[in-house]
Amino acid sequence: MIDREELCEKIKSIHPEIGECGIDVDVDWDEAKKAWIVDLKKDNHELKTHLEPEDADGCMGGKQCVSLGLQIAQLKANIEA
Repeated sequence: MIDREELCEKIKSIHPEIGECGIDVDVDWDEAKKAWIVDLKKDNHELKTHLEPEDADGCMGGKQCVSLGLQIAQLKANIEA
């Protein structure tokens, strides 16, 4: 099982725009969905998405977290709109 803190730090390292634009990220395992829930927040904007275990493994293995990158882009677009 992937460590929650390690996954959170890995996401931040792969997507440095999270810290640069002040987006907070939180990660929790959802046992019912068998997926990681990634919660992105900035000011009064929030976007939750899930990350399948194989996608989380890919992130931890140094691959780009493509689906999460799309969600981060969407949150940034919502904030800037």
